[in-house]
Amino acid sequence: MFEALDQLLAATALFVCAHFLLSSRALRAPLAARLGPQAFLGVYSLVVGIAFVWMLMAYGSAPYITLWTSPLWLHWLPATVMPVALLLAVCGLTTPSPTIVGGDRTILESGADPAPGMLRVTRHPFLWGVALWAVSHMVVNGDVKSLILMAGLLVLALGGMWHIDRRRAATLGAAWDPIALITSVLPFRAILEARTTPDWPAIGWWRPALALAIYLVLLALHETIFGVSAWPL
Repeated sequence: MFEALDQLLAATALFVCAHFLLSSRALRAPLAARLGPQAFLGVYSLVVGIAFVWMLMAYGSAPYITLWTSPLWLHWLPATVMPVALLLAVCGLTTPSPTIVGGDRTILESGADPAPGMLRVTRHPFLWGVALWAVSHMVVNGDVKSLILMAGLLVLALGGMWHIDRRRAATLGAAWDPIALITSVLPFRAILEARTTPDWPAIGWWRPALALAIYLVLLALHETIFGVSAWPL
């Protein structure tokens, strides 16, 4: 029983640490120089992909050990938070951004708006989506294997924001300052501080529609895939 939990802990640690270590300046620069940029990205993706699959398999085989039982009303938390989390994730994956891989150079070289759409709300929408997903499920599930998996993803999401900002500031230098000025890590902070204005038109209609469609699919398939309904009754 505990061997399965040990595997889950090891897989989650590998998945989280691989992101931080392979993207650190101490390892990324020499490895990219030795292997070439594209080959390095291939190795990076392979290591992270293997760790991700291992983590999911270990989670599936790990035993269910209850740590706490959440009240019924709290079970509505994931159902109400996930539309926001999915919208952030969809925007983060479909919006050109200086915080994604290769996005910094592309935006700077093209002269495009460095913070369109959801990036005016937060410059890390995808990671905030992951963080909201992890927290909302962790407090409700209350079991050991969920705590390990979701705590790992939460560390990766929150730590990743700091790590990306630090790396961008180091690699872009003064070019990062205008981006940092008109955006913020905390959602809506730059808007509330009048450092930028909302750019809702750039989000468009199809991103919320796609997020809603994914949400409805997850609602329909959640019990089949995960064995529990996503809609508390």
